[in-house]
Amino acid sequence: MKIKNVTIAGGGTLGSQIAWQTAFKGFNVIVYDAFDKGIEASKSFHKQFAELFKTTRGASNKEIEQTLSRLDYTTDLAAAVKDADLISESVPENAEIKRGFYEALAKVAPEKTIFTTNSSTTLPSDYADTTGRPEKFMALHFANGIWDANVGEVMGHPGTDKKVFDRVVEFAREIGMVPIPIYKEQNGYVLNSLLIPFLNDAGNLFVNGVKDIEIIDKTWMISTGTKMGPFGIMDIIGMQTMYNIDKLWGEKLGDESMLKRASIIKKEYIDKGKMGMSSGEGFYTYPNPSYADPDFLK
Repeated sequence: MKIKNVTIAGGGTLGSQIAWQTAFKGFNVIVYDAFDKGIEASKSFHKQFAELFKTTRGASNKEIEQTLSRLDYTTDLAAAVKDADLISESVPENAEIKRGFYEALAKVAPEKTIFTTNSSTTLPSDYADTTGRPEKFMALHFANGIWDANVGEVMGHPGTDKKVFDRVVEFAREIGMVPIPIYKEQNGYVLNSLLIPFLNDAGNLFVNGVKDIEIIDKTWMISTGTKMGPFGIMDIIGMQTMYNIDKLWGEKLGDESMLKRASIIKKEYIDKGKMGMSSGEGFYTYPNPSYADPDFLK
């Protein structure tokens, strides 16, 4: 199965990272977003990534120019997928939005196109029936900051074709990821099954008034030798995603702590435009968060 033309659905932080990394590795990439502001945000991210790759990853001007030449953008779904070999979906973590997206996508995508979801909170089987090609549908899940945290978790559902699954594992490797094949559906894959409980507990320490954000992060960083704590990680993930996760699972599980966290994130951060690292402010202020100061751990 040839994969050369890739469509990224969703021009947010992670969708834009996937698009950049894929183009950098030689694939033709179209970024689709339903809104002009999403397209403009993705273009802005790609300008930032161009500088980042030159200054921290040793990319040459020629490599950056070639990467940019492989990127295109559109708000027209049919145009975005007309010759797509693979689609990576990173639309908002909302079941209704995702189902609507796949229903629309199924009507315009070529028969050859493999559909993958980057969803952090749902299972491929939740949407397989809406895709029109369940045998060519699975998750290909990325961690934020994909060129450093370069895992690609590949997870099918009971109807996923094994040959297509194996091809997506190969594709993950081709774009510089370390493939993590997951052979049974699991909410959270491997990464988030470990990460989300950790972030939940950190959030509860904060919203229940046990300790403030910096003390929680400082305690974790000193104890484990890591470069950031849970709230720094949440800033990278982004407030919208954290809110969506807490709201979705809070409602599903009847978990009052998760719903309380979701309410605080929306009121104190999202409604004030503090979306995390991508907006320049979340729990910390960027580009120079206090946890990066050498004196933070003293």
